[in-house]
Amino acid sequence: MTVIDRVRRTIHDHHLAGRDTRLVVALSGGADSVALAHLAHELATAGDLVVAGAAHFNHRLRQTAERDERFSVALAESLGWPIATDREDVAARARREHRSLEDAARTARHEFFERARIELGADVVALGHTRDDQAETVLLRLVRGTGARGLAAMYPRNGAIVRPVLDCRRSELRAYLHARGIAFVEDESNQDVAIPRNRVRAELIPLLEARFNPGIVDVLADHAALARDEWAWMEVAADELARQAGRAARGHERAREFDVAALAASPPALRRLVIWRAMTEAAAGRRVTFDHVEAVLRLLEPTRRAHAGAVDGGLDAPGQRAERIGARLVLTGRHDGAVGRPAVKAANLFRYPLSIPGEVELVEAGCIVSANVANLANPANLANPDTAIVRSDVCRGPLAVRNRRPGDRFRPIGLGGRQKKLQDYFVDRKVTRQARDRVPLVVDDNDRIVWVAGHGIDAEFRVTDPTQAVLILRLRQVQNT
Repeated sequence: MTVIDRVRRTIHDHHLAGRDTRLVVALSGGADSVALAHLAHELATAGDLVVAGAAHFNHRLRQTAERDERFSVALAESLGWPIATDREDVAARARREHRSLEDAARTARHEFFERARIELGADVVALGHTRDDQAETVLLRLVRGTGARGLAAMYPRNGAIVRPVLDCRRSELRAYLHARGIAFVEDESNQDVAIPRNRVRAELIPLLEARFNPGIVDVLADHAALARDEWAWMEVAADELARQAGRAARGHERAREFDVAALAASPPALRRLVIWRAMTEAAAGRRVTFDHVEAVLRLLEPTRRAHAGAVDGGLDAPGQRAERIGARLVLTGRHDGAVGRPAVKAANLFRYPLSIPGEVELVEAGCIVSANVANLANPANLANPDTAIVRSDVCRGPLAVRNRRPGDRFRPIGLGGRQKKLQDYFVDRKVTRQARDRVPLVVDDNDRIVWVAGHGIDAEFRVTDPTQAVLILRLRQVQNT
């Protein structure tokens, strides 16, 4: 099957466009978007759709960004299309909004796409994501932690965003361009393996292809398609369960109650989804995590009191209170400024893989954490709070850097191997409430805390013999300019 036929099939199967659909091509200048532009031009010439124009967003992250913008404008003009352009200092936005650079870039880009769609009078905006991008997204979400919803990865259509080349391999699009002598630009930042997606692309996928399955990209992309279908079914089933088991609670405009027996009789996955959606609605924009939902699900356990009127102690969650009252589970949202205990604001959670050797920038915490094989020729030079020497042989699997989670514990040196709540440890060390969510924690593959960066290591990872294999972990603050 040719590339154009594959794209036609994707458009047809997922209802991405019709003969009268006005489409904007998101054009970066890279190979995938340039191939998408020429494929869209072919489809428009054949009467399959209408190209309303192109759109290019300059993130101002690279010295070659101006070159890419000029290239994209010239390409659109050569195809006879109008082009909408815009630019933003995305790095400054990431610092200002305390979010990762990747997240800030995506948000800014999609805001522009919607503006461009309106400006050009289009119905949809087409992005050049490929089957390879889909596989990378699945792996990224797996290593960061996700469920069925996250494993569905990118959808062929999401509102006004469509992905016509999502079933094409990146290599197919490059072959399409080379066969026609079509030029494109190379984004040198794609070689930067400090960026998690690039590390997955350059290191993890080649390893999986060489050592486990040469068809891993197709396996992961197919899994995403299965997950999308499963998630669609789950949402319909969850709607029905919520209708049968839930209702607005009487006497409180922001409360919702559920029949405990009906929830308990449902499959665990549906039960979890219903509770997560209800909690997310009550949270009013605050983040509801896996741990929050787990805590509420424990209120459904048979050991809880179930006679009429009996009130379980309940718990506080982001923006709400959850209580077991007899045979009912009640979620009560709080108004801002309500009398009593204020709604808990969820932390800006982060978790990033840490390569050895390697480093990761934590935009949320304004710092960089690095890991390297140690050289202990002069260990005195390493004796400062921002450096830790740990046993590498005790660490399980790859390292990661995250901030705190409910229930975190570790064994500070000096307590005879006894565990201590991280919350209590921060209180003892007079770490302010505002700063606790920004303290990086280096953890191993079992999520054991190796180092509370800037404070102390877990006693299990303490070096007791000069001959032991060790790692040096360092914390470095980022100076904003």
